[in-house]
Amino acid sequence: MSSNGRPQYRIDFDLDTIISVITMEHSDPLVSFVEMWYNVFLWSLFSSMLVHTIASVIAFTTLRKHHYGKFFPVMIIFMGTFTPLTSGAASSAAIAFVYRASSLKMMPSYAVIWGVGQTLLAAAVGFTRILATL
Repeated sequence: MSSNGRPQYRIDFDLDTIISVITMEHSDPLVSFVEMWYNVFLWSLFSSMLVHTIASVIAFTTLRKHHYGKFFPVMIIFMGTFTPLTSGAASSAAIAFVYRASSLKMMPSYAVIWGVGQTLLAAAVGFTRILATL
């Protein structure tokens, strides 16, 4: 009990470090919602950042002599980070919610597939311009 008469609740999140998620040090199944969300989200974030970093290097080498075009890779990097922080976090939460509501355990390799799959799906939508047809 705290001094104001309300019970204190301590939430203990035992999240792995970013390095241990990316290197897949642990092979234990992910059970809690937060563990699942965190792993899928990190894989989505870093795979998106990798793809957008490669795209920005290509854009910079192509546009390096252009007066304004050489600054375009900065926007590519920004969108490669901002998009997974917003929509990637929400879709990772939806994936983790389905697993948790179904009482399924998620293996860390499934988190990789879900995270990288989000990046690949976003890239496919961008390349096919399917949204322009709607």
